[in-house]
Amino acid sequence: MSWWAAYDDSDYEKLRSLRRSNNLSLTPPTLLNQVDSPTNKLLTIATLSIQIIKSSYLAKSGIMATNTDSKEVVELLKTLMNIESTSEKELEIGQYLATYIQSRSFTAERIPIAAGSTRHNVYAYLGQERKARLLVTAHMDTVPPHIPFSIEGDVVRGRGACDDLGPMVAQIFAVEELRAEGKLKEGDVSFLWVVGEEKGGPGMIAANDMGLTWEAGLFAEPTEGKVAKGHKGNLVFEVIAHGKACHSGYPHLGKSATLLLFDAMRDLGAVDWPVSDLLGPTTLNIGKIEGGVGYNILAAEAKALCSIRVAKDVEGIKQTVREVIDKHPDVEVDFKFQYPEMVLQWEFEGFEAEPMAYGTDIPRLKGDHKKVLYGPGSIRVAHGKDEYILVSEIMEAIEKNKELILELLK
Repeated sequence: MSWWAAYDDSDYEKLRSLRRSNNLSLTPPTLLNQVDSPTNKLLTIATLSIQIIKSSYLAKSGIMATNTDSKEVVELLKTLMNIESTSEKELEIGQYLATYIQSRSFTAERIPIAAGSTRHNVYAYLGQERKARLLVTAHMDTVPPHIPFSIEGDVVRGRGACDDLGPMVAQIFAVEELRAEGKLKEGDVSFLWVVGEEKGGPGMIAANDMGLTWEAGLFAEPTEGKVAKGHKGNLVFEVIAHGKACHSGYPHLGKSATLLLFDAMRDLGAVDWPVSDLLGPTTLNIGKIEGGVGYNILAAEAKALCSIRVAKDVEGIKQTVREVIDKHPDVEVDFKFQYPEMVLQWEFEGFEAEPMAYGTDIPRLKGDHKKVLYGPGSIRVAHGKDEYILVSEIMEAIEKNKELILELLK
């Protein structure tokens, strides 16, 4: 005999009364009144009792219900995006996230990235045990300039919409839904929200000093709803040319640092950089050039801030840069930071996968954990004046994140 077959009409009425006393909107009364056959009544009793037990627990524990309302998602994203959080200005958003996640019954820590620093990562977990099997992580900082939140229909625009606050919000609600469904327990999942991903990664680098390891890490970035097969590395450096200032009418009396710099940049641009079968070509970007003080003075100094998106062999590329610059007298190179290309875990049933041309914090977190990169939105609109994400993309990503989390916890 099935367990629900033991219920009689009095039990049925007790369940309906319990529903009313807990003020739980579970099944419309009109629908209940239409349940006439004994078989359907018993099925309704079984369903209703499960809903009551679950919903009563959730209501009393303060945990959100499943099937998140998109309005709640948009409201959190709006709050986060309206806080300016460009790199080195993450204090307020970190404070808000710590308070928010504590209100959801998580333990939250704000951890300075260095002794005496006013920049903090936020680490959150269930219960009192800091160690968790799975790390769910995103970066709090955005690139300048700050662009406030706006929405029109399904489209959310503003800084951080897709990089990285929209993907972060999708992760938060995915974890909350799984928790509400009783599929997560203490020690399963922890959040880490870091500063500075867009500017050298000091937040994730500092996370290595937390004394924690994880079985897997789920990293949020805009991947267009696909799992990343891998992503390129990065080599960031500055090329500095030293000249001699003089009146531009008598250039033979001086030396133009800008011309020296242009010669070096031309030679760098002529290099055949390595190509990867998975990640494609290595590419050079001369991102920022500055030098000189006026049109009528030869520049005494000029410099270019450059980035090479590394498809493979970061050390070999670094050596090539040195060799090119060494051929130019009065020009030097200052390497800022680097990280290698990454091959990631990507074979998950029901997910499309492709490589990403950008870099992330993944290489900065040491350990032998599994590494998965996923999120809603497109990197193609990140960092621009029209950065945006679709609400429908975030809602889909909530469900997809849930699938990835459960798979990584198997």
